[in-house]
Amino acid sequence: MRRLGRSGLAVSRLALGTLTWGMGTDEETAREQLEVFAEAGGTLVDTAHAYGGGIAEQWLGGFLGSVLDRSDLVLVTQAGVRRGPHGRVVDTSRRALLADLDTSLQRLGTDHVDVWLAQAWSDQSPVEEMVGALAYAVSSGRARYVGVSNHAGWQAARAFSLLEALRVPLVCVESELSLIERDAEHELLPAALALGFGVLAWSPLGHGVLTGKYRGGIPPDSRAGSRRFPGFRERFLGERPAAVTEAVVTAARGLGVSPAEVALAWVRDLPGVTAPVIGARTVAQLRAGLASEALELPDEIRAALDEVSA
Repeated sequence: MRRLGRSGLAVSRLALGTLTWGMGTDEETAREQLEVFAEAGGTLVDTAHAYGGGIAEQWLGGFLGSVLDRSDLVLVTQAGVRRGPHGRVVDTSRRALLADLDTSLQRLGTDHVDVWLAQAWSDQSPVEEMVGALAYAVSSGRARYVGVSNHAGWQAARAFSLLEALRVPLVCVESELSLIERDAEHELLPAALALGFGVLAWSPLGHGVLTGKYRGGIPPDSRAGSRRFPGFRERFLGERPAAVTEAVVTAARGLGVSPAEVALAWVRDLPGVTAPVIGARTVAQLRAGLASEALELPDEIRAALDEVSA
C-alpha cells in the first residue's frame, strides 16, 4: 500500500484499469478480473465516464456488493471526454463535468467516488471553471478527492495552485508513462514530488509492446493489427521501441520473470509514481501484471533500462 501523494488515502501500488471493459473484455471476464485483483490485495480501480460508452462503469457498479463491498475499493473515475460522431470530444465546462459525474455515480450505484479526475486539458474552457467543478464535487460530497488526467506538468501545477486557493487539495494526476513513453519524467514527476500529488501511470506496458508480443510479427487481434489505432505502428513499433523491448526481454530472461513484470516494476518504483494502471484484456494478462508486485529490480538492470530508453 502507498499514500496517494501527500494525502491520507492509502491505495494499492498497482491499479486495475477498466478501459478494455466492453471493448475486448466481456462482462464475465471483467468480473473475474475484479475478483482476481481483490484477492491479490488490490484496492485501486480506475474507470471513466467514457470507457466502453458507459459500460465499464455500469459493470463495475453491478459488481459492487456481489463481488466485494464498496468499502473495499478506492474508486477513481474521470469526466470531460466523450465519443462524438466525428471522434473524441473534450468538454471541461462546469456543465459537462458535473453532468458526467452525476451519470457516473448513477452507473456505479454509489453516492460518491473516492477520486474524481478531469480527464483532459481543454483550451475551450477556462481552467478556473474546470477547477471550480472539481472543488464543488468535493464540497457537495460527490467526491472525496480530486485530480486531473492527461495534463502536462505546468497544467497540473496550475490546477494545483487554483485548488489550493480554494482549500481543496489536488491529490492525483493520471498520465501515460512507460519505458517507451517517458515524457512525464521531464515536468510531471518533478512537479509531483515538489507539490505532493501522486501519479497514476496508464499504459505502463507501452500499449502491450513491452510484453514482447510484437517481436515475431503483428497479431491480428492486437492494436497494431486494428484500423481503430491508425498511428500505432509509427509510434510504438519503430526502431527505438524495438530496442527497448529487447532490453526488457533480456532483463526478464535473466531474472526468470516475464517482460511485463520488468516493465511494470520499472514504472512502479519511479519517484513520484503511486501506481501503474494495469489495463488487461484477459485474466491471464492481469495475473501476469500482478506478479510484478513481488519483483524488485536490481540497480544495474534499472540503470541499463534507463539508458536504452532515454
